[in-house]
Amino acid sequence: MAAVKFEQAMAQLEANVGQLKKSDPPLDESLNSVEEGIRLSKNCLKILEEAEHKVEVLVQDKNGKKRIHAYSPDDAADEPSS
Repeated sequence: MAAVKFEQAMAQLEANVGQLKKSDPPLDESLNSVEEGIRLSKNCLKILEEAEHKVEVLVQDKNGKKRIHAYSPDDAADEPSS
């Protein structure tokens, strides 16, 4: 499966789930949908993990040393407003 954007993967995953819920497809079609759903969910997880790494920010600690740590919403509250 070629690289798919997160939004596309989520939309396809939601469509697969909706189709499985509203109809009673043959077993082989259901299995294919489930297998595709697993691939799509793994792709989404990979994209989210990559995004998490990109959101790491450079900060200074109390001693003036710069260190890298993962961003959290609490960090934004600690920043001075401009």
